Amino acid sequence: MFKQFTENINGHQVYLLSSLGIFLVFFIVVTIVLFRLGKSHVDHMSRLPLSDNDVIDPSKNLL
Repeated sequence: MFKQFTENINGHQVYLLSSLGIFLVFFIVVTIVLFRLGKSHVDHMSRLPLSDNDVIDPSKNLL
């Protein structure tokens, strides 16, 4: 099936196929990483913006 694509590649079609390949590899890697994340890490990151443990001192100006 893919033999047709590789036999009839012209100059600019290499860029199209390589960008498709890069996208697919990136999507697969991100999917694998998301499935391997631990539930505790996901829970921690979901609560992070709402956490009251970090008190911001308004007297310290970071600018």
